[in-house]
Amino acid sequence: MYRSPSPLPEQTRSALCVTLNERLADGLDLHSQIKVAHWNIKGAQFAALHPLFETFAVSLANHNDSVAERAVTLGGRAYGTTRHVAKTSRLPDYPQDTTKDLEHVRLLADRIESYLTGLRESRALAEKHTDMDTADLFTGIITEFEKHAWFLRASLES
Repeated sequence: MYRSPSPLPEQTRSALCVTLNERLADGLDLHSQIKVAHWNIKGAQFAALHPLFETFAVSLANHNDSVAERAVTLGGRAYGTTRHVAKTSRLPDYPQDTTKDLEHVRLLADRIESYLTGLRESRALAEKHTDMDTADLFTGIITEFEKHAWFLRASLES
């Protein structure tokens, strides 16, 4: 571990860096999956969903950056190469031959909900270690992506 401005003990910071890197891997994987949906979507909902998916991707890229920077701020490293993400992400693989608009909506909703599960686990760990700054970071991401998941699920209801 590197020197950190955080007053948390090194062992705590180390555990938090592990969970931050787990969420970074999931977030980078989700970002790439959202982009695949954005690029390949076809169907009646194209005009609404194409820019919406891009909005999700841009937001997630900013959150991924914050998660990586938090790990480094705590004295750790950020691991985010494509090969590392492929080995460590907990998200299911994205079927890249998908084109139908509502199928992309369902697939992304499932993956966002999986991503949210990991975020909640990481937030609980941060709270356990009384690192409210990291917990707050996770809470902000959870709040935003719960809304995205809700929007996608609502689009599937008839």
